[in-house]
Amino acid sequence: MIHYRRSGHISRRTHAAFRNDAGDLRFEHCFTRDGFDGPYSILYHEQPPQNHTNGTSSTSLWAGRTDRGSHIEALRRRHYKGFDQSVGGTTSTGRMPLMFNRDLTVGVVHPETGDDFYLANGDGDDLFFVQEGGGTLISTFGRLDFRQGDYVFIPRAVAHRFELQKKAQFWFWIECRTGLHLPKQYRNPVGQLRMDAPYTHRDFVSPHIDGAIDPNGPRHVVSKRRDRFTSHDYPHSPLDVLGWDGMVWPFVFPIAAFRPKIASYHLPPTVHGTFATKGSLICSFVPRMVDFGDDAIPCPYPHSNVDVDEVIFYCDGDFTSRRGLNAGSVSYHPAGIPHGPHPGAYERSIGTTRADELAVMIDTFDPLHHTSAGQHVEDTNYDESWSH
Repeated sequence: MIHYRRSGHISRRTHAAFRNDAGDLRFEHCFTRDGFDGPYSILYHEQPPQNHTNGTSSTSLWAGRTDRGSHIEALRRRHYKGFDQSVGGTTSTGRMPLMFNRDLTVGVVHPETGDDFYLANGDGDDLFFVQEGGGTLISTFGRLDFRQGDYVFIPRAVAHRFELQKKAQFWFWIECRTGLHLPKQYRNPVGQLRMDAPYTHRDFVSPHIDGAIDPNGPRHVVSKRRDRFTSHDYPHSPLDVLGWDGMVWPFVFPIAAFRPKIASYHLPPTVHGTFATKGSLICSFVPRMVDFGDDAIPCPYPHSNVDVDEVIFYCDGDFTSRRGLNAGSVSYHPAGIPHGPHPGAYERSIGTTRADELAVMIDTFDPLHHTSAGQHVEDTNYDESWSH
């Protein structure tokens, strides 16, 4: 969905016989979006990708999205101490959903190990921000290395697992139920990223295939759809792909590659837009020079953004507009009430020349609900912190 790429060995023509050296037919696998009307990729398998068996219901890998913390939720600003989540579980079972709506699920994960199966999330695209750690994403599209400070994107229903480095891992997780894309204003009429876009095509790293993708990997795939999990067994590796091409593929995007736009006076957060869903905008706040006009106030102004809920994951730096937040904190400010900097921060920001914060922000139109799982890491005094 960024642009066309290819990796490995593919047929000279689509939908035509493609055989190996022994004369055996390989199997074309069309991976499409929006039915057959959207972007797609074509993968070539040695064995039929549909030949799985034993489709049995599986237990939920993480807390359900409909597990609300309370039936009626007050309009309170919230702070989740994501860094307080216990380390444990795998990259799938260790996910802690904090809030959700029809458009997305937002949470954190402190995985201890990778999975011994492949996960295929049929409910949405998965986007991770790697706060700590790194490793390799292994999928039907090949292998893709990632490290601290990277976004890792996995398209809906792509079978994958993570191979983790032996270091602490802490990720911010967004399940994009309506799909993820780049904001349309960044593209020119032929689909190329504009020269004034905040990133270039070169910044997006795709998987590569160089021989067998995961020769000693599992033969088991867990698929998720309608928040239900189903197990499938394969007589061969589900990742027996020898090549692919198309517009749909997992990618890594380093947040440091985002090119912030600045002005003489404060710009709205939409200029930090990095990714979008049908109902949400995902923004990257990176270190940058700040507003340089006479008497400019670099600190975000108090505002009533009456149509969207706001979520911020704090990654690093000096969070001048908020007190009591640390790297790994997740804040939530609901639509319908004003929100803005803590007392004193607005005036203290006058005269500053640089913002050294690093954060991921989500503005979402559909109201967010909070899970009971998040109650274990919530700072219940956050809403009162503006009174002193």
